[in-house]
Amino acid sequence: MELSHIHYESIKENALHGRYITYEHISVLLGYLSNSFKVTEIGRSVNGLPIHSITFGHGMNKILMWSQMHGNESTTTKAIFDLLNVFGTDLELFPTILKNCTIKIIPMLNPDGAKAYTRLNANLVDLNRDAQDRSQPESKILRNCFEDFNPDFCFNLHGQRTIFNVGNTPKPATISFLAPAFDENRSISESRAKSMRLIVAMDQVLQKLIPGQIGRYDDGFNANCVGDTFQMLNVPTILFEAGHYPKDYDREETRRFIFMAMVSALQTISEKTLKSLDEKAYFNIPDNNKLFYDILIRNAHLIEPKKYKKGATIALLYKEVLQNGKIAFDPVVEKVGSLKDCFGHKTFDCSNESDFASLKSESFWNEL
Repeated sequence: MELSHIHYESIKENALHGRYITYEHISVLLGYLSNSFKVTEIGRSVNGLPIHSITFGHGMNKILMWSQMHGNESTTTKAIFDLLNVFGTDLELFPTILKNCTIKIIPMLNPDGAKAYTRLNANLVDLNRDAQDRSQPESKILRNCFEDFNPDFCFNLHGQRTIFNVGNTPKPATISFLAPAFDENRSISESRAKSMRLIVAMDQVLQKLIPGQIGRYDDGFNANCVGDTFQMLNVPTILFEAGHYPKDYDREETRRFIFMAMVSALQTISEKTLKSLDEKAYFNIPDNNKLFYDILIRNAHLIEPKKYKKGATIALLYKEVLQNGKIAFDPVVEKVGSLKDCFGHKTFDCSNESDFASLKSESFWNEL
């Protein structure tokens, strides 16, 4: 089945929308899943919230996925439930995947962090730096699941900030991938080569949808990170980073591209075409860079000549704040300078009369 044949809007899980996704949101959906899906409580969080796995398919290739290890990274969770809708349909769009793969998904590893909308768990520990100590119940749950399931591939599903661009281009890194290192030298083991080839397969699909908006995440080795640890255990592991798409702060467009990436990866595994891909092409994907701000105000000296040097640029980043069950985006001044090589998701040039008028109408104007 070709991805182009999927009518995404018909399978999109509309009960999940925006950035604030909690256990309360997904628990209802778990109850709606058909008997084709095995839903199992595999443990509890620090604050006692259930952590579930969802298992489906009956093939030899075993794929383990987990999302919201960082509680405020919810885009991939939304994409997971879109994926479940595809496999839950009577049309059985991808019978080859179901025949050749067994898929186990932990849709929300850190429900406490999700509720508080924070990266950390309730003990203020970053679970993605706890792979060796496994000091937290959530870390133990993931490791136990990994050892019990004995996967052939792992998908480590995350989200990244709006600051990332692709290479030195003004393209946002809408999706970024990483084949984690398994040693200090960033050597290419057999498992890492498989990770790279699978990323190449996804990149080929995504370049047709969002050309130039796929980045390669930094591969600095850290044994405390889960991806590096599982790669060290010779299990091909892929980091997915859901990033920014223009004007898509709710990450509704990005979730679609994550969904497409996951399906294409599963197809590649199930159809056994991984060997036909060249891991060297992985290095053709440009590095992530950090050249974006949410808002740039060029020629700020025209606002206040005494405060800003000629040609100065004010750079603002949004601070994500949980307010009444929704995420508000509050602009905060991050930097002031020439910033000639930086990009803005929204840019105002005070030397332009129209831009200047638009800037004064913005709600954050009086806070500068």
